[in-house]
Amino acid sequence: MSHRTIGIIYKRSFELARQEAQKLENWLKGKGLAVFSEEVSGGENLNSHQDTPSNFPKDMDALVVLGGDGTLLGAARTVGQYGIPILGVNIGALGFLTEIPLKRLYPAVEMMLQGQLEVESRLMLETRVLRDKSEICRFLVLNDVVINKGALARIIDLDVHINEQFLTTFRSDGLIISTPTGSTAYNLSAGGPILYPTLTNFVVTPICPFSLTNRPIILPDSDTVSIGMGKESEEKVSLTFDGQVGFDFSYGDRVVINKSKNKIKLIKSPDQTYFEILRAKLMWGGATYNQKHGDH
Repeated sequence: MSHRTIGIIYKRSFELARQEAQKLENWLKGKGLAVFSEEVSGGENLNSHQDTPSNFPKDMDALVVLGGDGTLLGAARTVGQYGIPILGVNIGALGFLTEIPLKRLYPAVEMMLQGQLEVESRLMLETRVLRDKSEICRFLVLNDVVINKGALARIIDLDVHINEQFLTTFRSDGLIISTPTGSTAYNLSAGGPILYPTLTNFVVTPICPFSLTNRPIILPDSDTVSIGMGKESEEKVSLTFDGQVGFDFSYGDRVVINKSKNKIKLIKSPDQTYFEILRAKLMWGGATYNQKHGDH
């Protein structure tokens, strides 16, 4: 497939990412391609009620993200909904989402331009917050929606309904609603399961539940989850989207979560599989297999 318009998103306030973005832009323009560049937050919007909208055209052929997983999450919320295939390039440590190391940037982009890389569709969640029956915000998330309390040791009561049927009241430090893509993030730290990234499910995971019988529950993406506080909290409760944007969650508010109509398209690495990335990130000792069987 011949690409005509390419976007580049790079991590804000990261000089190496800015320099690499400029070099890539010049290289692509040298091939006669139209190029659009923007910097994006890697996660410093925690008191913002909304993402900064992108000025990119919605019909770009592909998008290259230079940074880390946080940068890609920001890009996913602003342009992922348009179905633009995204190539994630990690400047730093290996990422789950930014699979391409910087040293492999140009070979990977060359393969992308030739249509030689596989594209994977991932579930995104649409989250709406209702206050006094009015919608006060709406977000798309690729990783997770998290409700959690402040630093004090008091637990919060969260009433959870699935398709308007009462599930339970989780008495816990909070609740994570995660996509398969986000299952290896906060969900995993809280004891939730790893979901293969192309599954069409999401998982509701309590954070440090008061009752040890409260366990994570995996739901089909056709379900709608609604959450509200069972009683007023004595301390601040926060609602965050992909760990990057959010605001105070008040008694009487309702969070309504369901699948987005749009899936994000991620371009897969030509050099490593999801399981290889999983072994490396979680330090599962995958080298033992290679020593026994040889590298292929």
